[in-house]
Amino acid sequence: MKSTAILLLLSLLLTGLALASSPEVKKPSPDEVLASLKAGNIRFVGGKSQHPHTDSARLIQAGKENQADYAYATIITCSDSRVPVERIFDAGIMDVFVIRVAGNVIDTDEAGSIEYGLAHVNTPVLVVLGHTQCGAVTAVTQAVHGHGHPLECNIPPLVDNIEPAVKRAIAANPALEGDAIVPAATEENVWQGIEDLFMRSPATRTLVQEGKAKVVGAIYEVGTGKVQWLPESKVAAILAKVEGAPKKATQAMAGGHGKH
Repeated sequence: MKSTAILLLLSLLLTGLALASSPEVKKPSPDEVLASLKAGNIRFVGGKSQHPHTDSARLIQAGKENQADYAYATIITCSDSRVPVERIFDAGIMDVFVIRVAGNVIDTDEAGSIEYGLAHVNTPVLVVLGHTQCGAVTAVTQAVHGHGHPLECNIPPLVDNIEPAVKRAIAANPALEGDAIVPAATEENVWQGIEDLFMRSPATRTLVQEGKAKVVGAIYEVGTGKVQWLPESKVAAILAKVEGAPKKATQAMAGGHGKH
């Protein structure tokens, strides 16, 4: 009897230890994440969304557990109300780490947020998601053409990253005039964001080069719900270009990290 009780107690203790020391949650590969995002968008467009991970059980889980064990994608997109990120990809709570800013530009704050998503939330994929009819891209396009309108004092430094993208789109499409250039400029702005990120973030460059994370570009069509995925080969070309740029950031970690 006594030995049975001891064995039962030992079994319970071992079970508790096994639960306490469960192995680190394994994330899907970058390609598996992309397949999941693409499948979610197909469901959304087809009116067959499953709305995963949106019940009370997931809320309770979110209150107790670490998002880094669950989130599988970091997505930076525009603040536009027509771009409901979780719905677009039929995702739920603790599925995607979302960064939103007008024009989906990538400056210091956005690059830092992306670094957190990739290196600390451990998402295997970053999506830089532009969208059709983007007001920020349209405003910069009009300003480049000399038809801009007055803007509040904080908006020009917010969207100045978009100007090189617009100018490249104009140079590459001389037959297009006025706002007809906006779709091309929107795509160029996605590439500009990726280049700006690689220039600012050695940590992101390293994660991509080591195959631990993948950066992809995409355009969301606000009138159809479809996501157009841009060529991954272009991302590789941008990364190679940045590696040869003398002005790229080279210090991956902040000075004095760990003191705060």
